Amino acid sequence: QVELAESGGGLVHPGGSLRLSCVASGSLFSDGHMAWYRRDPGKQRELLAAITSGGTTNYVDSVQCRFTISRDNAKNTVYLRMNGLKLEDTAVYYCNARFSGSLYYKDFWGQGTQVADSS
Repeated sequence: QVELAESGGGLVHPGGSLRLSCVASGSLFSDGHMAWYRRDPGKQRELLAAITSGGTTNYVDSVQCRFTISRDNAKNTVYLRMNGLKLEDTAVYYCNARFSGSLYYKDFWGQGTQVADSS
């Protein structure tokens, strides 16, 4: 079992920045593929960025060049640096960890951290 705890949410100021953190329990963090999602009320959960256990990153077009995902395996932590924030970035942001075997995978989720409209 892996527990994930997000932090770093706050108010969106257009053009501003926030850094989200997600700390994972246990000793398997370095083997996991990590990702950040967000969910706006009334909308589906949206994948934003992912980083493999080897450090390869991928982003959806809406956050490419504004958001940066990174990981620190020594701290069991994955980060999402968000620059150039827009009011439409308001949502609850969730951390995801996926551990895969040859025939299965298992997902773990955090409780989320709120990024709220400042207006």
